[in-house]
Amino acid sequence: MFDSDPWVSRLVAAHRPALLRYLVRYTGDPDQAEDLVQETLIRLREQPPSDRSEPKRWLFTVATNLARDAHRVARRRAALARAGLDHLPTPSPAPDPAVQAERAEVRHQVRAALATLGERERTILLMREEGFTHREIAEAVGTTTGSVGTMIARALDKVARVLAAEVA
Repeated sequence: MFDSDPWVSRLVAAHRPALLRYLVRYTGDPDQAEDLVQETLIRLREQPPSDRSEPKRWLFTVATNLARDAHRVARRRAALARAGLDHLPTPSPAPDPAVQAERAEVRHQVRAALATLGERERTILLMREEGFTHREIAEAVGTTTGSVGTMIARALDKVARVLAAEVA
């Protein structure tokens, strides 16, 4: 790999073992140290130092900078991973089957009550629950803004009567 330039080949032979020892101690990870040595030697081959008088210093400077960069990247990734974990919902305990059954029954009753409404009334109520303004609802169903409030009140009254009849 480095045979094309005898100077580079001599440097690799002379300094690779010391560079690897240094990076293992610096990183604490032999695999990462080996990767960093390889990256340092690739840079030596591709962009040798312009001043060839102190190649050992150049090699160790490049290796140190690569190790620092790798450490910064690892730290940022760990911080992002921790931040991501902080945003994950914590698993809640399994819901009580009785509570689940009750909720399912309530959902069924509300759906049944909504089904008794006309399409326009159902649309108005559902849009209201999604946070649409009266103006947006009026435009969607083709009515005036002033009548939306009245239509919502009437639709809610119908739903309340149907739900009250089911409970009784």
